[in-house]
Amino acid sequence: MKFGEHYHSVDTKSTGIQLNQWFNIDAGVNIREAELKILGAILPNLFGYHIVQLGTQVSEEFLKTTRISHKVLVGSSKELEEHCNVISSCEAIPLESNTIDVLVVPHILEFAREPHAVLREAERVLIGEGHLVLIGFNPWSLCGLWRILAGWRGRPPWNGQFLSAARIADWLKLLGFEIEFLKKTSFRPPLNRPSIASKLWFLELLGAACWRFFGNIYVIVGKKQVAAVTPLKASWRTRRRMVAGEVADPTTHVRRDVSNEGTFTF
Repeated sequence: MKFGEHYHSVDTKSTGIQLNQWFNIDAGVNIREAELKILGAILPNLFGYHIVQLGTQVSEEFLKTTRISHKVLVGSSKELEEHCNVISSCEAIPLESNTIDVLVVPHILEFAREPHAVLREAERVLIGEGHLVLIGFNPWSLCGLWRILAGWRGRPPWNGQFLSAARIADWLKLLGFEIEFLKKTSFRPPLNRPSIASKLWFLELLGAACWRFFGNIYVIVGKKQVAAVTPLKASWRTRRRMVAGEVADPTTHVRRDVSNEGTFTF
């Protein structure tokens, strides 16, 4: 699939509730902890005046380590209203352009009808050199395998469209972002039995050392680049005249207005 294509969408209302439930039960707890840990290392180093978190997985817990004082939570369904400041589609964010310093987007693209539209909105609302922090499920992981096996049930997160980190990074580059950070983490299978999952703690160490590509989630930090304005250079003839002390002949369409000394009329 190419940039600009449509992806299948899911019911945002039920997805938000069920996804939050999944992250609070045994299968999703380890992944949520991995996300919070990596955000805890990233957010303290991103500065500005305004930070916004989008989506269904809205929680002040995600932004607790930021040093930015003004925090806004934008939820994508009315059922999240009590946890959010604003309810809105992530494909049409009700924020002014070039106003946000940091935008955190956890697990939105997997369930969006037009994930590239979400990224375009992110680019629009961010200030120049503002930062976008994206979290997504890695299709090349144990979670990706679980999606293949359990996707037919139609329940989050397995009913989402897992997009690879490489594809998202390519899309961001097309929108003018510079990829500053990309990391994959969380290597245990998403089991509902905590007794078994706890015994597999060593997979986190092995995964980080040996198979980083197969982490269950990825975190991408992109910086919105600002086009540099390059001043025009004088031609070699002009430079030669300046060095030699010559004066260029006046053009015929410029005359001195003596009635208003100090100005030129064209």
